[in-house]
Amino acid sequence: MASNGKILPLQTQVLVVLIPFPAQGHLNQLLHLSHLISSHDIPVHYVGTVTHIRQATLRHQNSTSNIHFHAFQVPPFVSPPPNPNNQETDFPSHLIPSFEASTHLRETVGKLLQSLSSKAKRVIVIHDSLMASVAQDATNMPNVENYTFHSTCAFTVFVFFWERMGRPPLEGFRVPEIPVFEGCFATQFIGFIIAQYELHKFNDGNVYNTSRVIEDPFLELLERIGGDKKVWALGPFNPLSIEKKDSIGFRHSCMEWLDKQEQSSVIYISFGTTTTLTDEQIQEIAIGLEQSEQKFIWVLRDADKGDIFDEKEAKIHDLLNGFEERVKGMGVVVRDWAPQLEILRHPSTGGFMSHCGWNSCLESITMGVPIAAWPMHSDQPKNAVLITEVLKVGLVVKDWARRKALVSASDVENGVRRLMETKEGDEMRERAARLKNDIHRSMEEGGVSRIEMDSFIAHITK
Repeated sequence: MASNGKILPLQTQVLVVLIPFPAQGHLNQLLHLSHLISSHDIPVHYVGTVTHIRQATLRHQNSTSNIHFHAFQVPPFVSPPPNPNNQETDFPSHLIPSFEASTHLRETVGKLLQSLSSKAKRVIVIHDSLMASVAQDATNMPNVENYTFHSTCAFTVFVFFWERMGRPPLEGFRVPEIPVFEGCFATQFIGFIIAQYELHKFNDGNVYNTSRVIEDPFLELLERIGGDKKVWALGPFNPLSIEKKDSIGFRHSCMEWLDKQEQSSVIYISFGTTTTLTDEQIQEIAIGLEQSEQKFIWVLRDADKGDIFDEKEAKIHDLLNGFEERVKGMGVVVRDWAPQLEILRHPSTGGFMSHCGWNSCLESITMGVPIAAWPMHSDQPKNAVLITEVLKVGLVVKDWARRKALVSASDVENGVRRLMETKEGDEMRERAARLKNDIHRSMEEGGVSRIEMDSFIAHITK
């Protein structure tokens, strides 16, 4: 079979097909995993809708020339602007039409797998946990193995199963207090999740973007619950060292500003690609940052739409009169796509105010930066517990129990000051730095993460 100009030897090749869920945090993780697998000389096929393949590659810093992309058409879907005034939940319900449209990939993905499996010795499918219905036909093909990728941490997945089992006592293990499930998802999306999870029973194993260095106890508990299903901790997927410029030599202007700041003096504020704040909340953050008198980089942009290329109605948030002028030198407001990994890795960055999406948590941990946790929806409230209660590399800015309340300027100011200028914050930075070093060591020859990845590669190519 020829693909992108490469010829695969008949009946000798193992191929990997990755099927991401069409939201940025999911697309990104499986694109990073694509690089890791293809570095072992295994052909990698990355599958999605035309829109989402374009989105994934546009925002990815590394070259993707060694990955075979399959961009499939799905029925047109509406792409409304985000609604920050949703009363039920902060879940990005405006993305649901794009999520539902992606379920139409099942037929084309089935044909692709049929074609690849007829020409290769074995096909390994790694599908996002929310794309199980698209990958389900893999179970009927004799030389296809099907793995579920969980885009969140092992702790959050474990808690999900543990709660469904009725929270049985765990010998020698104390689970911290868990935030309520209420408010995490839009009601109409819960049925979608349950339908996908029902299909996981047919998989051949589970893949996580985490490391045993970070989450060994929870990975072991998942292995216990999963019976004979193997659990693979193949993370962190994100690169641990970053080029200072992207592939076309561009460096974001905020990086030039960061170069001029003192070590660990800047807090980075970003709430991910699925969060839209109300105008009132944005003003409170602005006042809190100004009052904190701490250096900052604040990414202020609306949540992605289902189709990020549909530019209609993109909103530019107005800040308080003269805010950006007044904080000149003290802070930078970024309104476009920010190079998050590069910012977190910079020695001047000393803290991250985050929504606690797992991508952001892991990037922060691997760069040794502690977190001011402000969870918004989905897995984020539970991820925040892992960060603040278990790993102790963060503090709470917004308590999930008060998720409906406005976070006041003084709450923002206190959170920033606690993280950036107190002994407590310094201790979190030290713990985060130790964790970073442990993770980096685990990726070297003989390290636990390297061994896990090598054994996964050996397993799928046997």
